[in-house]
Amino acid sequence: MNPVFIASKNSHAGKTFISIGLGLALIERGFKISYIKPFGKTAIKKGKDIVDEDALFIKESLGLTDPVSVVSPFIFTFEAQNAIYDSKTSHIKENVLSAINTALNDKDIVLIGGAGDVFEGTVIGIDALTIINETKAKALVVDIWIGELTIDTFVSHKKLLGDNFIGAIINKVPANLYNHVKEKAVPFLERQGIPVFGVFKKDKVLDAITVRHLIEVLNGGVLCCEDKLDEFVENFSVGAMDVDTALSYFRKISNKAVITGAHRTDIQLVAMETSTKCIILTGGMFTNDVVIGRAQTKGIPVISVPTDTFTTVEKIEKIMGKTMIREKSKVSRSKDIISAEFDMERFLKIVKA
Repeated sequence: MNPVFIASKNSHAGKTFISIGLGLALIERGFKISYIKPFGKTAIKKGKDIVDEDALFIKESLGLTDPVSVVSPFIFTFEAQNAIYDSKTSHIKENVLSAINTALNDKDIVLIGGAGDVFEGTVIGIDALTIINETKAKALVVDIWIGELTIDTFVSHKKLLGDNFIGAIINKVPANLYNHVKEKAVPFLERQGIPVFGVFKKDKVLDAITVRHLIEVLNGGVLCCEDKLDEFVENFSVGAMDVDTALSYFRKISNKAVITGAHRTDIQLVAMETSTKCIILTGGMFTNDVVIGRAQTKGIPVISVPTDTFTTVEKIEKIMGKTMIREKSKVSRSKDIISAEFDMERFLKIVKA
């Protein structure tokens, strides 16, 4: 009955990735585990229940039998926000702690997924610091590599969490900096009394986004190839140059979405001769039958979005590289990375202590 709180300084650091990968690896070793997300933000309906979308996905990915009310005991909805402003929140903390205690009854390890940072939820008493202290959870902190600021994150969390802090995971390290992090940053952290359980490179599979998700984000419409919407987009490119330059440029970028105006049929056709996962037409316009025909032959979805090119690029930049693990291939990849790169023996030794 060991609760492990997975914390971070900010959103999209990799908490979901760690929860799924670590959970699957522990189950494979024969441990009975559970998962709880005390502070949910993305509400989705499951039967009669309203549950956090990530929490539900993790529950299903790990094959957990716990009720959704245990896995996701609180969702920050509009109604919950009003209850906070009206000081009607006395039950929230009790419900969250009750859910954690319920999960702890018959499990070896309960993974608790933190919110955006350790302070979120303070006003209603379900911030990371409170939960960690009240449940005596061991805190595992994950952060993306952004140089010395990442070092600061781990050192400050060690000071903040005290004896509950058990170690760190460094995530999304650029390939060209991986050896530097392993040879310089990790030994430094270890000398500060901070165990580093894993250093993970930026991963194209985990950072990719499906064409379907792009359509949702951009409020786009599909003009063809609806059966190819679950393909993964790893990069994007704006087609605003001459054709010869575009062809040379597009050949260098794999698994991309090409953003261009509907009138640039030359760019659209050239893009489809390279590694392209979808064509995004801006300004709410449509292309001609020749382009649609070629796209259908190649199996490349063509999407029309209402925004201009600049706004479209801005929206894509906000989501690219922000891992959202809600596809089966990403679940499998998460387990593979944890199994290969995570120091499980050291982790279990500390957690069981």
